[in-house]
Amino acid sequence: MKLKRNLTLVALLCLSAGSAVQAQNVNVAKALVPAEKQVELLLKNSVKVIAAEPKFIAPRTLENNQLKLVIGKDWTSGFFSGMLWYLYELTKDPKWLEPAKEFTQKLAPQQFNTGTHDLGFMVYCSYGNGYRLTNDTSYKSVIIQAAKSLSKRFNPVAGVIRSWDHNADKWQFPVIIDNMMNLELLFEATKLTGDSSFYKIAVSHANTTLKNHFRKDYSSYHVVDYDPATGAVKWKGTAQGYSDPSAWARGQAWALYGYTLCYRETKDIAYLKQAEGIAKFILTNPTMPADKVPYWDFNDPQIPNSPKDASAAAITASGLYELSGYSKEGKSYRKTADLILNSLIKNYTSSAGTNDGFILAHSTGHKPAKSEIDVPIIYADYYYLEALKRSKGGK
Repeated sequence: MKLKRNLTLVALLCLSAGSAVQAQNVNVAKALVPAEKQVELLLKNSVKVIAAEPKFIAPRTLENNQLKLVIGKDWTSGFFSGMLWYLYELTKDPKWLEPAKEFTQKLAPQQFNTGTHDLGFMVYCSYGNGYRLTNDTSYKSVIIQAAKSLSKRFNPVAGVIRSWDHNADKWQFPVIIDNMMNLELLFEATKLTGDSSFYKIAVSHANTTLKNHFRKDYSSYHVVDYDPATGAVKWKGTAQGYSDPSAWARGQAWALYGYTLCYRETKDIAYLKQAEGIAKFILTNPTMPADKVPYWDFNDPQIPNSPKDASAAAITASGLYELSGYSKEGKSYRKTADLILNSLIKNYTSSAGTNDGFILAHSTGHKPAKSEIDVPIIYADYYYLEALKRSKGGK
């Protein structure tokens, strides 16, 4: 009996050890070493370009193998400063603090920008992370003003925030699935001010998008156009996907992430169920490769001879890590997020000193426009670092 008890104890200890190994399946410390070196290079190269052309404020991608930077109004302008904040948080190395502050400050004018729906990306990824890590009250005021600016794009009749102002001949009041990501700025503004109007706008947008953007299988259209006078849906289709009824991979990732954060902020079970449904669509899709890094559109008939999108994978992994903390399927989601992140680490990271310092290669921005195909893109790196952070626990 004593031997049997000892064997049972050994088995339990082994099981416990195995669980611990699985829980730490992603070697974050090891992944951060090359990531830091790459971002050091990206920072150095970006500073050189900005010194020569001060109108630029942040790196975006490689164009014809040359580093491309953007002005403040570009929707991707806030990701680089957000990356610097994440590196400061992940490494505890003070060398990242001053660059994070410097590149964040470059975005200050955007708090007054009412011509874009992307203020969440631009301001919350930068100032939001900065405020979370420093409690700098000047950052708080920028977040609040940005939320006020974003709120001006809300149409109470349609119940949604307008996405684009361009192509007025094509649509009247377009809303893209990406816009779900900007709601976090509004939720935060309510917490910072006590003003519930921001929260109500975010919930209205999430509810209306849930009603009109999704198909029965939980896949999402990219664009839904509304009649601003009546709120009626005029058209559903795509701008960046393969076709109107197709499932553009990054769009599905935005949807997963967006409804997960909406559940966090509201505890509305409808958002949790939506996020779970989207996750099922993504992860069980017959065109999803074994490494869980999707092709740019799940319905591209050229698959497998089609470009991958590492950015969609990074966003999905980050979203799954958070969703794992809310769902009964949490263990499965975390395991899959680990798989995605390890795939990115092993097969999608840039070789040391290449790609001007971007961390990930093989993202696809806008294939129909023949733009940013199989290249590094800054938001892939941002969500990659966020996924590394979330793999350690927490949102």
